[in-house]
Formats: sequence, C-alpha cells, structure tokens
Amino acid sequence: MTTTGEAVATWQPDFLGYGYERLDLPLTPDEEGEVKATLVRHHPAPASPAPHGLLDYLSAFAKRRRRHVPADPSGAPRAVLYLHGWADYFLQTELAEYLTASGFHFYAVDLRKFGRSLLPGQTPGYTADLAVYDEDLDVALAAIERDIAERTGDTAPPTIHVLAHSLGGLIASLWADRNPGRIGTLVLNSPWLELQGSSLVRSVAVHLIEPFARTDPKRPFRFPDMPAYWESVSSEAHGEWSLDPVWRPRTSFPIRAGWTKAVLAGHSAVERKLNIDSPVLVLLSGRTRIQAEWTADLMRADAVIDVEETARRALGLGRRTAVFRYPGALHDVFLSRRSVREQAYRDVAVWLQSYPY
Repeated sequence: MTTTGEAVATWQPDFLGYGYERLDLPLTPDEEGEVKATLVRHHPAPASPAPHGLLDYLSAFAKRRRRHVPADPSGAPRAVLYLHGWADYFLQTELAEYLTASGFHFYAVDLRKFGRSLLPGQTPGYTADLAVYDEDLDVALAAIERDIAERTGDTAPPTIHVLAHSLGGLIASLWADRNPGRIGTLVLNSPWLELQGSSLVRSVAVHLIEPFARTDPKRPFRFPDMPAYWESVSSEAHGEWSLDPVWRPRTSFPIRAGWTKAVLAGHSAVERKLNIDSPVLVLLSGRTRIQAEWTADLMRADAVIDVEETARRALGLGRRTAVFRYPGALHDVFLSRRSVREQAYRDVAVWLQSYPY
C-alpha cells in the first residue's frame, strides 16, 4: 500500500526540455477524487551542451558571482523551491538555470489543481482553505531531500530556500509562519498580501461573500475580463513567454466563493502580522497600474497587486524583512524585460548566498 505523499513514480522528462524532469507526488484524495502535486527539477547532465545567447551570459555571470561569496560553512547542499501564483505553473527556465549556475539545486512545485497537477474533472485552482497546501509543500520538501541525498550522497540535510510568486507568496508566507525552522530564507516575488484597494475593501468583500461561501462554495462570480497582464507576458501578444492556454488562460480561472473566502482569510492573517523566523526578501515593481485594456505602459508596471500596500504589509511578515523595488517590472518580476529580470536574478542569488542557514 502506498503512503500518502510517497513518490510512486520515477522522474520523467518535462515539456520544458533538456535538463528538466518532473515527479508526481500523490496527495490525500479530496471530494473531487485523486489529487497530486508535481515536482520539477532542473538537472542538467555534467556534460551538458554549452548554452547560447542570454543563458550563456547568465551562466557565466552567476559563476563569477559565486566565486566572490562564501560557501555555506555547514557544508550542507543548498536548494531552491519555486512556488507559482494563481492560474499559473512553473515556466521560469532562465531563473532555474541562473540559480543552478550559482550553486543551487533548483526545484519547482505545481500545486494541486494547477498546471502539471491539474487532473480531469478537477476545479482548476480551487480550495476553500489555503492550509491544504501544507501537504503539497511537505511532500515536496521531503522529495527534494531524498533526491539530493540520492544524487550527491551527502548525508547532511540540505538548506532549502523557498521562492514564491503572487498567490504562492501568500501561501508560502502563511506556511512559513506555521512551520518555523523549516527553510533557509523566503523570497517573495510580488506576493499577494492584501486585496487590491485596502483592508476596508476586504472587510466589505468578506461580508458579501460569506453567504455564498457557506451555501455554494464553488459558485463562480462574474467579473469583467482583465486580460491586460496576460497580454504583457504572452508571446501571442506583447510578451516573450509561451503560456499554456489551459494552465494559464487568457482571462484566468473563474473566481469562486469558497476560494475567495480562503484568500481573504489569508490577507486578514497577514494584516494581524506574522512571525516568520527566516529572513524574508520581497521583490516588487516600482508602481501599480491595473486596467482592463492593454496599453504599452503596462509593460513597465504591476497590473495585478497594489505594490505600495504590499510593501507596507511585507514589513509585518517577520523580524528580518527586506523590500527590493524594480522600476519597470511586471507583476512577475522574473518575466519582466531582460534588464529588469537580470538585476533580479543577481539580487536573489546574492541574497540566497548571504544566508547559509
């Protein structure tokens, strides 16, 4: 009999191509049936083909940077676990390859009902409690520890840093608050720490949503389509990135009552302040511009969250918190134009190297 969370499959080639593999992580079934998370690793062979263009530059720069930063004095391996946002999945290959070249084992997890983990018949992205993702993160961390031990023969447990984006940033923050001592640092890429607007807007929303969340939690709300951010990112519009139309649809997943209540509860917890014991780094764009129709100005602003309110909320996450601002960044800083994302790669690598424990 298979224990919940035990990896029953072997690593398989991932659609991202050379050096990327995925592993299914079975989870406890829910009311919709079978559930899984999917762990992705960047694991290029030692004799990997030489990278070209931007990746050649990123790899060379990362290796130069690594020589000037002290190694972990404990001798433990170092790993990064990437956590995606809402209606999203892992696709940030430049980030993975830069951090691998900087000396980290790189992994990413597609949470249950997102991306690679979305199964037929499931409600995409749905949960009525953000704490359900504790299981996803626990089994992912356990699988990372096993994988690094098998690949390196190192018996020392690895130092694992979590790097999380948007909704993933909210999930990771709440998880880190409940699980002290589990990770080295927490890096939040435009985390969704407050409802767009203010806590007053959130308070009103809670009262409006509560009856539906109680009686019909999967009820979808009808909101105006907001495809402008998708257009800034997708190579089918004005962006650089190839996006899966099912895993990252043009107009996002439907917003449902039970899920909305869970997110607002998370925002309320952040407002009351958390006590994350690991150092926290928050990456934010220089400004916000939220609008339905795409304009060129959206290529240099966050079109999803209020970055000023997020910066204020970030200071209540823990005792050691830093906020880095990137003028001209998109909501996902790592999908911004090249000059912005290269600066973010460098900053994150130096931050992770600075905290060996």
